[in-house]
Order: sequence, then C-alpha cells, then structure tokens
Amino acid sequence: MKLENLVVYKLAMEIGEEVFAIVDKWESFDKWTTGKQLIEAADSMASNISEGFGRYFFKENKQFQYYSRGSQSETRTWLQKARNRDLIDEATHLHLMSKLDEFGKRHNNYIKSIGSSNSDQ
Repeated sequence: MKLENLVVYKLAMEIGEEVFAIVDKWESFDKWTTGKQLIEAADSMASNISEGFGRYFFKENKQFQYYSRGSQSETRTWLQKARNRDLIDEATHLHLMSKLDEFGKRHNNYIKSIGSSNSDQ
C-alpha cells in the first residue's frame, strides 16, 4: 500500500489545502497571527500521518498518528478562533468542521488497524 492511497492521508491533504487557500486571502496581521497557526496545525495532520506511515515499527506509526490526531484538535481550535474573529463565515466554518469530523472517524479506524493484517484503510 502506498501512502497516497490512504483515505485519511488524502482527506488530511485536502483539509490542509483548503485551509491554505482561505488564509492566503487574509490581511497580513490575520495571516501572521491566526492564519500561521491554523495552517501549521492543519498541515501537521497530513505530515504526521506520512511520518508514521514511513516508520518501520507499528508502535512508532501509532505514535505519529496520535500526534496527527492532536493536530486535528488544534485545527478545530484555530478554526473556532477564526470564526470568532470573523475571518471565516459560518458556512466555511461548518464545512471544515464537518470534514474534520469525517477525518476523525476515518483516522481513528486507521489507528485501530495499525498492526493488524487489514491496515489498508
């Protein structure tokens, strides 16, 4: 199995790209305060999945998946801050939160599968 075929990886990549496109349109101050943190958290979801996937030992892979799950939680916080600061509208906020919900469910299933014979999720 290739990393690029993992559904959770693809979803994390999509979220990161959507977040980047949104933040890219913000004013400088908002970009360098809230935006920078939001992008780093969202991008960290995919990068930790990738790093864990490349590890030889299952326990190491799982540890990086837990880091990715923490980044998902951090992304939620920064999206809420962006909404509270009127940097994103309600529809965008709900759309991204929904994608994070889907990611979370799929990611938890992937984490459970690591080390089993059916880890192609």
